[in-house]
Amino acid sequence: MKEWNNPSKVIELNIQHIGKVSLILTIILSILLLLLNSIVHQDFSINISWFGLLLFVVGYILLIFMHELCHLIGFVLFAKVPWSSLTFGVNLQLGVAYATTTEAVRNKAMRAVLILPFWITGVLPAIIAISLNSPLLALLAAWLIAGAVGDFAMIKELRMVDDDAWIKDDPEYPKLFIFEQKNKVASWS
Repeated sequence: MKEWNNPSKVIELNIQHIGKVSLILTIILSILLLLLNSIVHQDFSINISWFGLLLFVVGYILLIFMHELCHLIGFVLFAKVPWSSLTFGVNLQLGVAYATTTEAVRNKAMRAVLILPFWITGVLPAIIAISLNSPLLALLAAWLIAGAVGDFAMIKELRMVDDDAWIKDDPEYPKLFIFEQKNKVASWS
């Protein structure tokens, strides 16, 4: 595997800002999806129980895991990286789960990798929740949609970069290294 250095641009997310936006969006989407579910089913009641709270916590943890798994699957499907290059974990210091590859990937593929979990763990559960009249699943979907704020922030920045540019994901921080010059391969420090 070749390593990269001298990026033409670095995209680094402000975790505090992303956290604030995510919190606000979580509240707004929770209200909107619960309201939409209530309007569709003409059922304006919410039942809160300890069991429901436990289901929510377990569901949230499972969906976060699935969100990161979707990134890994996206790296394999869209960026064609080997499974052996994938890593997954939790950064307790930053309070985030992460999924990445040690390989550099094309910008177009990286954007697809970043958006995939939004659809699978956010939008799809929201649709299922409304169709099944499940306020619990609607709430989980709202939280996972809002949790994709960091992915969308990266996508926003990557939209201003050429599709053929190479993107190297930082293994420890929410940071992307952009390499727009073709055939410039050297050692990464």
